[in-house]
Amino acid sequence: MFNHPMSDQDRQYLIRLARIAVANFNAGDWKELGVHLGALDVITGHDRLLRSLSFADPDYSGNAHGVLFALAERNPRNLGTIASFIRDKYGDDGELVSTSGGRSRTVVFTPSVFDLPDGGVEADLIAVMTPFAPEFDPVFQAISHAAGQAGYRTLRAKDIWQHSAVIQDVFALIFRAHIVVCDFTGRNPNVFYEAGIAHTLGKHVVPITQSAGDIPFDLQHHRYLAYLNNNEGRQTLAGGLQARFAALRG
Repeated sequence: MFNHPMSDQDRQYLIRLARIAVANFNAGDWKELGVHLGALDVITGHDRLLRSLSFADPDYSGNAHGVLFALAERNPRNLGTIASFIRDKYGDDGELVSTSGGRSRTVVFTPSVFDLPDGGVEADLIAVMTPFAPEFDPVFQAISHAAGQAGYRTLRAKDIWQHSAVIQDVFALIFRAHIVVCDFTGRNPNVFYEAGIAHTLGKHVVPITQSAGDIPFDLQHHRYLAYLNNNEGRQTLAGGLQARFAALRG
């Protein structure tokens, strides 16, 4: 075995490759890579890698990163072989990421405006996109109640501050969310923009509105929940959302 100290640049590149592997690899991919590297024993002999993949255990990402680093450090040529293997299977350029939580499709995603957040989709997270106005706070509370009843938690971009640019927090929240609720009341342009991001990332978008006329023409073929912004109307909205959230969890 070679002891090959990688440069910082090599490590950053390998971290990127590991993210692609975590988002897309199945057990066959891991074994095939092991054969290419003459290191099948590292793959099949690891006590957690394939098992954590099979059961979608939370430690899978760490196991995948650890195995790829071990393989790259085993031989100076292995990093290039790993990169070629992933490039041949999953594309030539950009970073491949799973934005919807599934592995059924592969998307080459190379944003120029946003930074990709660390981590992946959080299966219990619902992102809520409403106009930034006080009258929507009770609406958010109704959505949060419905989410809690269905086993989810909710977040709004206004409740987090991790980046200097608000839109980066918005993008990161949508990226991480399993479901995105968009309130089109008042034809708010920010909500329209956020809905476009969510659809592009393959999210489950749940439209709501106080007026059917506020649903844009391009989205009128999607089902939406209409509500009145009073106690009775928000209770009815929460009931409809709870059923929808429970269906999406299934």
